[in-house]
Amino acid sequence: MGLRTLQPRNWTPPKGYANGIAGRGTIVIVGGQVGWDERQQFESDDFVAQARRALQNVVAVLAEASALPEHVARMTWYIVDKREYLASLRALGQAYREIMGTHYPAMTAVQVVALIEDRARVEIEVTAIVPDPENSQQ
Repeated sequence: MGLRTLQPRNWTPPKGYANGIAGRGTIVIVGGQVGWDERQQFESDDFVAQARRALQNVVAVLAEASALPEHVARMTWYIVDKREYLASLRALGQAYREIMGTHYPAMTAVQVVALIEDRARVEIEVTAIVPDPENSQQ
């Protein structure tokens, strides 16, 4: 796949994310995706439903560059309610695995006061690295 997880030897392995990722190839940057559909309409105010849709939107944008979820090197989550996020971890993890698989990039989650879209509960941005053909065997 061309991406390599960076994990210091004496550190406890993280769960659900990587401390770092290294790779070489075409960089794909996906701007913040919220949990609305292709017509920019929210179908739910539920946090997990919006996160699921935001992840689906990320995958759709990645596909435009022939990138796959396993090419994601970095993911940032902007959430409006830390408690809502923490209370949803089990369902959120299930939704993540259904859409993104078991590849866990370097991740950051940040609680923000608000998002630009008033109904948005979460916004997700990613950076992916699509390996060059000569690097795909790494």
